[in-house]
Amino acid sequence: MDNAAAPELYEDSALDDRVPFLARLEREDRTALLALGRPMDFAARVTLFHQQEPSSYVLLLTQGWTKVTASAANGYEALLALRGPGDIIGEAAVLTGRPRSATVTALEAVRAVVVEQDRFRDFLSRSPAAALALLGLTSDRTRAADRRRLEFASLSVRERLASLLLDLARSHGRRIPEGIELIVPLSKQELAGSVGASREMVQRMLRDLRGRDAVLTGRRTLVVRSPEVLRRIAGR
Repeated sequence: MDNAAAPELYEDSALDDRVPFLARLEREDRTALLALGRPMDFAARVTLFHQQEPSSYVLLLTQGWTKVTASAANGYEALLALRGPGDIIGEAAVLTGRPRSATVTALEAVRAVVVEQDRFRDFLSRSPAAALALLGLTSDRTRAADRRRLEFASLSVRERLASLLLDLARSHGRRIPEGIELIVPLSKQELAGSVGASREMVQRMLRDLRGRDAVLTGRRTLVVRSPEVLRRIAGR
């Protein structure tokens, strides 16, 4: 993202949970960890792993964006997070030995380094600094999840959508002549899954935002035209 856009969206600094795992490591640890795995390529919309399947490896993303989703018993799919270059995914299941808690799907072409469970655990045991970096990442992700639960409890769906679009523009946006374009290709259904609404409701709200010249939308494309309108709706 063009860093010059950030001050127009927020006055505060970047959220800690958006600092990816590889960026938290010292160069030597980062190089050593990546050398333990093998690179793999995934096409857009391919599932990297499924919710509830056994875990035996972690993925270190080096290129492209993914979505993390979880499905409820009634079939509703919630968008939990976006993970991109430098992020680690699958580490919780590998460390606990439990099944995967979510599904991870490529939103675009993705390249990742696959590190087997035993190698990853051994690496952490030999590098206290890397283990602390992973602990810090886990803590930051927990805080982000807590903020998300607070928003769900205190904001309306309309306010949550405006807040989400501001956050996406800030962390996953690039400046173009029309405004700030989201670089992560999300469908209307994926936006709905992130704010706990139906696809139809999100479509209606986006139509209203387009009428107010706050956003431009297309097929898996979205441009924030007026952060000020979104801020007023979100109460920021």
